[in-house]
Parts: sequence; C-alpha cells; structure tokens
Amino acid sequence: MNKLHHRITVLAMLAVAVLSSASAQAHGIWFAQRSGELALIYGEGADDLDMVKRQPLITAVTAYDASGNPVPTALEVSGRLLLVDTKEKPAIVAAVLDNGTWSKTPEGKWLKKGKDEVPGALTSGHNFKYAVHLRGPLRGALPPLPGHTLQIVPVDATLPEKLGQDLRLRVLHHGKPVAGALVLNDFVNDPDAMPQESGADGTVVIKVRNQGLNVVTALLATPPEDPLKTDKVEHLASLSFVLAHAPE
Repeated sequence: MNKLHHRITVLAMLAVAVLSSASAQAHGIWFAQRSGELALIYGEGADDLDMVKRQPLITAVTAYDASGNPVPTALEVSGRLLLVDTKEKPAIVAAVLDNGTWSKTPEGKWLKKGKDEVPGALTSGHNFKYAVHLRGPLRGALPPLPGHTLQIVPVDATLPEKLGQDLRLRVLHHGKPVAGALVLNDFVNDPDAMPQESGADGTVVIKVRNQGLNVVTALLATPPEDPLKTDKVEHLASLSFVLAHAPE
C-alpha cells in the first residue's frame, strides 16, 4: 500500500510540474534560416538568445539524407550564431542540448543548481532540449533518432502544403509513443498558447500555423534521476519545417 501511495504521489507531482511548465514552455532549441544559412537557435517565442555561449552544452549534432542515412555535418561559429554545415545537402538535421539542472527560488529567480542547494526551491529539474529539422521530402517515415529521448515525428509520409491544414504527429519517448506530452503548434509565434496533449497512441492533430517556418514543440516531464536534487527530468523537443510561399 505504501508503494502504491508513493507511486501515486510521484505521478501527481509530475502532473503538477508539467502543467506549471506548460503556460510558458521552457526555452527550446530549433533550426531556422539566418542570412541564407541554417542556424541552430536557442530561445522561446521571439527571444533568440546567444547560442554560441551555449555550444558546450550541445551533446550531438547529426544529419541524414532522405533515406535516413547519416551524412557529415558540423556546427560553425559565425558571430553569435551557430550555423549548420549543409554542404552534403541533408534532408534532416538534428541536435541535442543538455541544459543541466535548474531550480527556482521562492523569489522567482532561476539558479543552475539542484534543489538541495536552493533553500525553499519551488521547482527543480534536469532539462534536455532536442531539435529536428526537415529540409526536404523523405523517402520514408522519419525514424527515431539516436540520442533523442523525446521526438516528434509526422505520422503521414508527406507534410501539408498550406497553412491551416491538419498535420498528424506522434510523440515518441525512447522511440515509443507516449501519452500526455504537451504539444504546441507554434512555439515561435505563440509560445503561451494552450497546448494539446498527445493521446494514448502518442498522436495529436494540429493545424499548421505558418506559410513559412513552423516550429512545433512537445514537452514531457519524467521522474527525477536523483529526487534529492530535482523534482523531474524535463524534455522539450522541437520539429521544424518550412512551407513554401507563392512565387514572386
């Protein structure tokens, strides 16, 4: 009975943690064009923060062709931007960032420390960010990518062509469908929108918001690695793609 009560308590705490994060989904990473080049962005909404100083936090950057085969890539510093090497013309680029452990003080300040070092911490979590960008059509389904604990994949073989059309997505946790992930269909332009929850099969249907860059995110909190230091592990994954505009 004690074990059951403990499990229910942990699940309830995680639910509260997720909902408290949902109103202003944490900073994420995504890919976007900057001066004709593809860049890895860190921020939230219109906030485009210094990615270069966060480069040491990036644990992986990968690229794949339309068949899902790995191709060479790298990140190159250009001023305060991190640009992606796309010389091999990848159809998919991806990155993982370990943002470490953060705790919120009673005064509302975020510190990069565990809750064991922050008296009265309101919440604390180990935060991971994932980004996948589709640069062109794929020859098959987008596969689960190595190192992406949380990932958003399109259910259908092709993406919509127009804004306002439906897009079916599936959220994967460790490569398997997960229920209860909080999905935003426009992380850049409407980060405070009410998220949709992924269903029992991990799927969610969203409306494509932009005839241009679309950045969809999914947020999932899982049990802490060390309950003495954090309340949760928070995963924020993005899927980005561009819908072509009409010719000039």
